[in-house]
Amino acid sequence: MRRKLVAGNWKMNGTSSELDEIGKFRDAAESSSCDVVVCPPFTLLHRMSLQTRETAIETGGQNCHHLEAGAQTGEISARMLADAGATYCIVGHSERRHGLGETNDLVRRKAEASVSAGLVTILCVGETEDERLEGLTDEVVGAQISECVPKSADPENFVVAYEPVWAIGTGRTADGSQIREAHAFIRAECSNILGTGPADELAILYGGSVNPGNAAEIFAIENVDGGLVGGASLKGDDFAAIIRTYRD
Repeated sequence: MRRKLVAGNWKMNGTSSELDEIGKFRDAAESSSCDVVVCPPFTLLHRMSLQTRETAIETGGQNCHHLEAGAQTGEISARMLADAGATYCIVGHSERRHGLGETNDLVRRKAEASVSAGLVTILCVGETEDERLEGLTDEVVGAQISECVPKSADPENFVVAYEPVWAIGTGRTADGSQIREAHAFIRAECSNILGTGPADELAILYGGSVNPGNAAEIFAIENVDGGLVGGASLKGDDFAAIIRTYRD
């Protein structure tokens, strides 16, 4: 059975006081049948990792540099994330691809570094609204998969998150058929790289304005193995409700 995962991405939000939100979804994580990870800003990562050490909650980084160490002022390596307590790392988020110009080649190198550091790597893929309207979804997502998934990836150390760019932080979600088609396409593309067996076991998350009101419907769609949650993960009660979608 494929792993089920609910991952929270706090983005550039949160100071020390927000660590109190952990207590609001700790019990939900303990009783859920899914894995739970929160990716806070780097400034909170170590403290959150200490706070969640004896719980069912894992922590992760929102990004990493592709090099292990060096003169890259202001950057964080995957090894540093692991040292701070992280067990996961997000790479290739659309806000970095489109806002900071990260290419597929760079994302692949980051994914390789993350896997090499022993982190479960969450690779984000997805199309913009213009690309979807132009019928380029498969072409764009297919290239992101073929050019970003490292040869070292397997179902134990790698997760793919489909995040239609036009649905991130907008309150809009792709409809059921769009999500089903995209996730089936992603699994098929991953089979070309990893083989059919490993690709069948790979967790594929949906990340596009997941909230307590739509999580159950989205998670019930074929080939959806959980969610990459943005804004709703900042509110402990909302995140708990999403986590409770998966029950033993």
